Amino acid sequence: MSITYGGHKRFELAVDKFEKHIIKEVKRVVRETAELIVTNSKSLAPVDDGALKDSIDVVYAQGGLTAIVRVGVSYAVYVEFGTGIYATKGNGRKDPWVYYKNGRYYFTRGMHAQPFFFPALDIAEKHWKNELKMLG
Repeated sequence: MSITYGGHKRFELAVDKFEKHIIKEVKRVVRETAELIVTNSKSLAPVDDGALKDSIDVVYAQGGLTAIVRVGVSYAVYVEFGTGIYATKGNGRKDPWVYYKNGRYYFTRGMHAQPFFFPALDIAEKHWKNELKMLG
């Protein structure tokens, strides 16, 4: 014996509509969060020649459900975490060194960390969590 209820098609349509709405809202939150990371990373990045700031961008994947924020210059990790005796968590070189640049020799013990990316992530994480809470 089977019991059928004629409203299941309407229920399926309602679920599909709800799903599309949620996906659209999640894509919005992904986009907003990624743009927050980019904007704040650029504003917090120290300025030398602007190459670091100019290298920060975002690429979207999976139809907008994924955002990849990229920092394109190879030295960004040294700016974020420092070098030598100033490296965060003591991971840097312990002895001073000399390097040659633009026709001159320079003596250094390293460079202090100038975090720009992880502080931007912290700001964006708050936005992400708040927005997802509002979605339920």
